[in-house]
Amino acid sequence: MNAFEIQSLPASGPSIPQKAVARKYHSVPDAIELNTVNWDAKHNSSPVESSNARNDLEMSRPASPTGSDVDGVEVLQSFSNPPINRYRMFSVSTQNFVCGLNDSATGALIPYMERHYDIGYALVSLIFVTTAVGFITAAFCVEALRMRIGRAKTMVLGNAIIVSGYVCILCTPPWAVVVLSFFLLGFGLATNLALGNVFAANLQDATTMLGFMHGSYGAGGIIAPLVATTMVSNGILWSRFYLLTLGGALFNGVFAGWSFWGESNEMVQASATNNAKLSTQLRNMAKAFKDKTVNLGALFIFAYQGAEVSISGWVISFFIAVRNGNPASVGYVTAGFWAGITLGRFVLSPVAYRVGEKLFVYVMVIGAAVFQLLVWQVPNVVGDAVALGIVGLLLGPVYPCSVVIFSRNIAKKEQVGSLSVISAFGSSGGAIAPFTTGILAQAKGPFVLHPIALGLFGVMMACWYGLPHGRKRSE
Repeated sequence: MNAFEIQSLPASGPSIPQKAVARKYHSVPDAIELNTVNWDAKHNSSPVESSNARNDLEMSRPASPTGSDVDGVEVLQSFSNPPINRYRMFSVSTQNFVCGLNDSATGALIPYMERHYDIGYALVSLIFVTTAVGFITAAFCVEALRMRIGRAKTMVLGNAIIVSGYVCILCTPPWAVVVLSFFLLGFGLATNLALGNVFAANLQDATTMLGFMHGSYGAGGIIAPLVATTMVSNGILWSRFYLLTLGGALFNGVFAGWSFWGESNEMVQASATNNAKLSTQLRNMAKAFKDKTVNLGALFIFAYQGAEVSISGWVISFFIAVRNGNPASVGYVTAGFWAGITLGRFVLSPVAYRVGEKLFVYVMVIGAAVFQLLVWQVPNVVGDAVALGIVGLLLGPVYPCSVVIFSRNIAKKEQVGSLSVISAFGSSGGAIAPFTTGILAQAKGPFVLHPIALGLFGVMMACWYGLPHGRKRSE
């Protein structure tokens, strides 16, 4: 017998082993289509999972009305899925466009308001105070309104309040009525801003979506100083500029109601199914005030908006009083500032997503502070205008990047209330800081704009350092 004996196999071949353990994976459907797997073209043997396979599997399953699947795994909508989101994204962008028109026109119109009513920096700055009160008031109402009537009707209501404010201003009433009208504008604009931020922050590639939304704000910021300066320098009454913003608010109310209507009804039904109570939502918002991200986020946006609107609102007065600029020409300088913001949001926001929003904001704020210092110290109108445009370019992507970081650190069910608090209390900085600048400018001169802006940049850096990094969502 041979040393090595070969055992013959049965003619039927080896039997197929039975499964040791039966498994059921609930995170995937029962049948997986072949198009979710690509086969390596060179070796024709190794299956390579498609980079979109996971998302395809998730998107093939019905999502719950709240945006999460039945297993609690978040399913992010995209710009084009469902297709109505394209119109919704356009809606929140046009609402932010009107907000940009409103905020950036103030700087060009302030000298003419002062002349028309024969008032100084201190009294004209009251419009910033009432705008801030409107923003803060909205923080306590947005979530309650959304839960009661849905996002679409809340947006329609916000735009209706904005329309009423513009109608009052167009009548060129006594100054006290103008000041009260800016309260209505602040309330309505804050409502739209909070709801728009939550919508865009919960789409795939949120940094780019928010960059587009807030880039529209910058586009409004470019147009408003150009139109306002042209109108008032040709003898047209300053209040007539608000015909442009009135038309925009009317359009936004109709379009927002149409585009968000079905989504809002689903959300209201889902809230009713979950027995969501108004008192519960108010308690959740009160809880938001104790959250570290909310508090630091609100202070960060307070400083950001304060610097942005203070620069836009008072730099023309600085050029006229300190640089001896011609009011008819330097009124266009703020258009360059807002052009920088717009370009930064459209072009630099996608770069921030690749680099990392946390690091990117540090670089942008430091750069903006350097060029703001140049505007203060270099006595040349042309050079200052260029430096101011670069300040805007660097500040542009900061807002969308910050909202992305905030949303990553806040549970989805608390995002509307928390981001409403951040937007409202934070954006009130866009009113309080310019008011403070106006009071100090009355006593010391418009140059105080620059140390105030630099101090606000420092506050931004401190708050950003204290924020958690946040979990980067799988999109």
